Amino acid sequence: MHALTNTQIYTSETILTNHAVIVEAGVIKAVLPDNQLPADIQLIDLEGNDLVPGFIDFQVYGGSTGFFVKDLSLDSLQNIVETHRQDGTTNLVPTLYSTTFDRIIKAIDVTRNWIELGRRGVLGLHIEGPFLNPEKRGAHSADIVRVPTRYELEAIIERSAGLPTVMTIAPEVWPDDLLELALNSHLILSIGHTNATYAQATNYFKKGIGLATHFYNAMRPLEGREPGVVGAILDSPDVCASIIVDGFHCDYAVVRIAKKVMGDRLFLISDATFAHFKGHRFEFDGFSANYINRQFMNDEGKLAGSGITLLEAVQNCVNHVGITKAEAFRMASLYPAKHLGLDNKLGQIATGYKADFVVLDKDLEVVGVY
Repeated sequence: MHALTNTQIYTSETILTNHAVIVEAGVIKAVLPDNQLPADIQLIDLEGNDLVPGFIDFQVYGGSTGFFVKDLSLDSLQNIVETHRQDGTTNLVPTLYSTTFDRIIKAIDVTRNWIELGRRGVLGLHIEGPFLNPEKRGAHSADIVRVPTRYELEAIIERSAGLPTVMTIAPEVWPDDLLELALNSHLILSIGHTNATYAQATNYFKKGIGLATHFYNAMRPLEGREPGVVGAILDSPDVCASIIVDGFHCDYAVVRIAKKVMGDRLFLISDATFAHFKGHRFEFDGFSANYINRQFMNDEGKLAGSGITLLEAVQNCVNHVGITKAEAFRMASLYPAKHLGLDNKLGQIATGYKADFVVLDKDLEVVGVY
């Protein structure tokens, strides 16, 4: 048992000074004033830096070398986890872009195997497509994007039972009976890569879709006569959305506007194709990504994911959008945990929670990860 001391503690509810966090066997045992610590406890001096809940990345495709949809291996997951952990992401959800049915099934099995082996850092799986609207496919392959079949959907639901599984879909292209099947399953549905109208999107939200994938990007925009999916999200108080704050996917001004309207409904993802990438180009199965000026673009000139970790998204929120540190930390930890149904053990610094922390200096650079 030991205590993390000499720190500002961002618990997700408040900011504590002159307090310490007592940890034993990977769990937070208590958060106490410094003058109440046991006399014989081992102290870890954080030298005045900030102690923050570990970040949770809801949508990430690759690490420095591993690209999950291509590799579909434990080694690939290990690279992704290690790459993002060094920047404070202690847990993540590996993500598939639109791919074949066989690869989706294999990804489910590999992800489940990782968790069953007791390995840390992976919380579930995010299946982004292939059941999207071709008009808003972005960098997803036109040869892969398609309407689901009952066989595929039933198999995915059955195979992923018990595994937290997010699925990004364009519900307007789905048959009504299959959408009903998905809504009544354990899948966490998120609207994305969609050309739905405001009326359609609002109807899907009323049916039970409560999430939206990478707000503003690959969805019908807000216009005066047709508010689109963007307008429907802004106007629906129970709908939450992820957003990519890398400086390329969204202007910082529109992030600020969304935050003012949505408050705690907006949370951060990296959408990282790779992070700390040393190459110049990646290509696989109809997907291309050219790394130029810190952004990934496909051969059509479309954005193909990002090149950041959640740390840079947090930094951008604070330095360019004007969001407070405390709220930016929640956007990268507490809110993603809630959407995965894991906010009873992740995303906060409180008694009984997992001892997953990132230590940041005054410039929001990582000093340590626990």
